[in-house]
Amino acid sequence: MTASFWAGKTVLVTGHTGFKGGWLSLWLQQLGAKVIGYALPPDARPSLFEMAGIEQGMVSVFGDVRDLPALHAVMEEHQPQVVFHLAAQPLVRHSYTFPVETYATNVMGTVHLLDAVRTTNSVRVCQVITSDKCYENREWDFAYRENDRLGGHDPYSNSKACAELVTAAYRDSFFTQREGFSLATVRAGNVIGGGDWAKDRIIPDCIRSIERGEQIVLRNPDAIRPWQHVLEPLAGYLWLAQKQWLESQRFAGAWNFGPGGEKGTPVSDLVERVIAAWGSGSWRLHEEAARQPHEAGILKLDITKTNTRLDWYPVYGVPQAVKQTVAWYKLANQSADTDHVRALCYDQIAEYVGAAAQSGMAWATSRVFGDLA
Repeated sequence: MTASFWAGKTVLVTGHTGFKGGWLSLWLQQLGAKVIGYALPPDARPSLFEMAGIEQGMVSVFGDVRDLPALHAVMEEHQPQVVFHLAAQPLVRHSYTFPVETYATNVMGTVHLLDAVRTTNSVRVCQVITSDKCYENREWDFAYRENDRLGGHDPYSNSKACAELVTAAYRDSFFTQREGFSLATVRAGNVIGGGDWAKDRIIPDCIRSIERGEQIVLRNPDAIRPWQHVLEPLAGYLWLAQKQWLESQRFAGAWNFGPGGEKGTPVSDLVERVIAAWGSGSWRLHEEAARQPHEAGILKLDITKTNTRLDWYPVYGVPQAVKQTVAWYKLANQSADTDHVRALCYDQIAEYVGAAAQSGMAWATSRVFGDLA
């Protein structure tokens, strides 16, 4: 690999106006890629997309993955070589209220994306970003592996399992004979980081409540989740894409990207860390917590396959992930200037890469990423 792997490559990111898609787009821009974004306008205010001026360094197209002709047209015009599919309806509670929208976006949107890839011969690498919630959750204390049964109690989780099945069907039906092409799905844990303003996500809810001087309200403080900083899975996606480019069939399939260890972190512990890092705040239990829609109590990911075959490991533990997240919001609050927020994001990427290099991570010590450390 050379330091110019991403430089000049045309990369399509669906969902670039969202939280993870925004960070990925910034990182790809920093690596010198020609980034094409396709997504609906941001629905959160404020949004990372607007605060960091993400569209400044890329081609940004507002469109819906449910619109197959529009998606085909963007692929035809720009001829991407690598595709990251992040566009989705990403919220469990929203899916209870809008199940049809959730399935239309997460399932048929994936069908549309893969069909557009099928007819675009320039694409060599495609990743469909699903979720750790795609597994049939049995509320056991074991971490889920890539070959465990797919399922999903709520429409969101179930739609992500469906997206996994759709991707596998397209791979087997259309892509096994396509020379030099690789299709993978990636399943990340619960990501936290600066710039997330979505409703009903724990970090944005914490920040909004603390800034208003209100108590943080928790629906399920004992729920255990595989928390990780947003840059952790994104580094994994980028590293996996490079591996796919070089050895297409070996690195196709499903991959988990989660935190290390088997213990897991309850929601209440995460919130207590946020409060401590911010220097103020408190939380209380929701008055009708027992009447809330079902959400999984225990969810853990087994990352053995990713460790052994990709040589990928997490860099930040939960304490450092929370520290970086809270620092982002505090520093972003100091100025609404786009250049300031964009520089803040790049600083955190560089700090993360530097920490990974010091830890001896294979992807960070390679010349591909090491020049950012």
